[in-house]
Amino acid sequence: MAEAERIIGTPDIPESAEAEPERSDGKAASDERSGSGEAGAPDGSSAEADGTAGEAQQPRGKRRIAVLFAVAAFAYALDLVSKMIVVAKLEHHEPIEIIGEWLKFEAIRNAGAAFGFGEAFTIIFTVIAAAVIVVIIRLARKLYSLPWAVALGLLLGGALGNLTDRIFRSPGVFQGAVVDFIAPKGFAVFNLADSAIVCGGVLIVILSFRGLDPDGTVHKD
Repeated sequence: MAEAERIIGTPDIPESAEAEPERSDGKAASDERSGSGEAGAPDGSSAEADGTAGEAQQPRGKRRIAVLFAVAAFAYALDLVSKMIVVAKLEHHEPIEIIGEWLKFEAIRNAGAAFGFGEAFTIIFTVIAAAVIVVIIRLARKLYSLPWAVALGLLLGGALGNLTDRIFRSPGVFQGAVVDFIAPKGFAVFNLADSAIVCGGVLIVILSFRGLDPDGTVHKD
């Protein structure tokens, strides 16, 4: 019998039986490792998603700030150039009729607020304009809404335009008279800075009514 077993060989069954548990254990370990990786995936994905959102938010905020200052620079430059032309070509001259008697260009000096109100409070309006500029610049750090960027840009450009007049024009620093020249019939004379301020203010009222905040979030009362 021993000789026959030697010639035929030992059956492979015990060896297979021993190998199978090892393979099973290896497969279980592999599945466990795979399961651990999958279990950890949601947390990693969440962290990666948060990081991506944060990185995307920063350039978006910078673009909105760029829009704000671009609109402000355009409104300010337009107002400044128009006033220079009015002072050089229109002041001390007869008004120019644009649409008959309904709309004229007439150069006047206004020591008050927009549209000629409050001429006795020139210094107060100067301080208010400076405060508005500071508030807008501080608010720009939390700005993620394009419509708000345009609205605040119009306010900033208009405020800078009239503030420049109050600082550099006669009769003195912080008491200067603003140059107005747009004169509709039956209405106060104003300038492009006043127009920018009013347009920006109206846009802000509309955005607030619709529940859109400067940071881009929308709320409903």
